[in-house]
Amino acid sequence: MDVQKDFSFLRQGIIYLDSAATCHKPASVIDVLKTFYEEEYATVHRAAYPAALAATGRYSLVRENIARFIGAAHSEEIVFTKGTTEALNLVASSYGGQVLTPGDEVIISHTEHHANLIPWQRITKETGACLRYISVDNRGVLELDVLERMLGPRTKIVSLAHTSNVTGVCHPIAEIARVVRHLSPAAICIDGAQAVGHVPVHVQEMDIDFFAFSSHKCYGPTGLGVLYGKSALLNAMPPYQTGGDMIDIVTLQDASYQRAPLRFEAGTPPIAQVIGLGAAIDYIETLGRDSISAWETQLLSYATKALKEVPGLHIVGDAPFKGPIISFYIDGVHPLDIGTLLGARDIYVRTGHLCAQPAMSRFGVTALVRVSFAVYNSFRDIDLFLHHLNEVIAILR
Repeated sequence: MDVQKDFSFLRQGIIYLDSAATCHKPASVIDVLKTFYEEEYATVHRAAYPAALAATGRYSLVRENIARFIGAAHSEEIVFTKGTTEALNLVASSYGGQVLTPGDEVIISHTEHHANLIPWQRITKETGACLRYISVDNRGVLELDVLERMLGPRTKIVSLAHTSNVTGVCHPIAEIARVVRHLSPAAICIDGAQAVGHVPVHVQEMDIDFFAFSSHKCYGPTGLGVLYGKSALLNAMPPYQTGGDMIDIVTLQDASYQRAPLRFEAGTPPIAQVIGLGAAIDYIETLGRDSISAWETQLLSYATKALKEVPGLHIVGDAPFKGPIISFYIDGVHPLDIGTLLGARDIYVRTGHLCAQPAMSRFGVTALVRVSFAVYNSFRDIDLFLHHLNEVIAILR
């Protein structure tokens, strides 16, 4: 896709291959933020002067657009958070803390990001529930026959990544949901951080209960996330934090709270970030999510084929259905050394345990090199990356 001109950071000649960590922002998003701060800034929900009313209207419109963007039934199912991590913590604390009892079960997988692991570790310990893990095969694909055997009447929550940030494997969420609904009463929570900016998402068609994603991974500002939750579940959940706009009536003795989504949005909200995310969604929709997915699939295929020809290189997550992520290790070469030397050549990749240490253990490694693509990448980027990677390997060996 010929969109590099929209991203000023890339004009420096940097080959940026770390979009699974965070995406760069197109000029349209930066311009919206700049204009809002310079000419339109005001608080929302709290004042009757014109700028505040205008800001409140724009803020509310983004919530409506996000609901449409992910296929929610209505905007009241969209909660603004600080990111995917806070959204998943919210579900674990408010929903999990309410429904889990001793002996109940929460199911996740071996390849979850820590953000979809640690909250469930904590809440199961606090409630006496049990945390169980779906295994993945050597390609990183969930073993669904194992999941079927695990599900039962004590399964209260199943929480999985839509796309693994380690392997890039895209899990068949709608198929998983059908199995879960048939065999258990569990609520289904999906970490969509690596999916929303890359493929079409429709939460109602997937038949899930919660879905979380981050603004900064889909070309929007940092410091903002989104939690989708079915209205009946959100309104039955206790607040995660208190204060500010989430209150209804407060006395010296007690307080009552707003309905969702406001009951989960304590304090002054991230107004500019929300408006910036609205511009990012407009940008994605202008390009078209099907077109984005098709382009990134071409890049993924091209890079995967070339990397398999590098002697001693092993791809973790060599599966047929993947997002634009390739993680690998090379015999006799430390990932950190590769990342450091590539960085010195203006090739930016991710190295380390990728915030998923149990996944590293599953595949028998302590660290990996990860390259990930976005709309602004090209075949030339991959060619330059491969050229410098081979140079780096020669130096390190």
